[in-house]
Amino acid sequence: MTEAVVEGDWEYRRLQLPPGVSRISAAIQLSIQAEFSGWELSNVRLYADGTRRVWLRRRRSLATAGVPGPSL
Repeated sequence: MTEAVVEGDWEYRRLQLPPGVSRISAAIQLSIQAEFSGWELSNVRLYADGTRRVWLRRRRSLATAGVPGPSL
């Protein structure tokens, strides 16, 4: 996983999900991150080999400064 990229009021993180991860499993994992860490889905790219690259974002604030990022 990469470090957070900050652009203005938003913080972004990129995740790469391997080809073996089903769509339902990916959705559940991303939902957990949204629920507990405040992340929302920004962009998803599905590649021919089945790999998914996911960009998550959350609004920067003092409340999210100490909250860890996704651990997928």
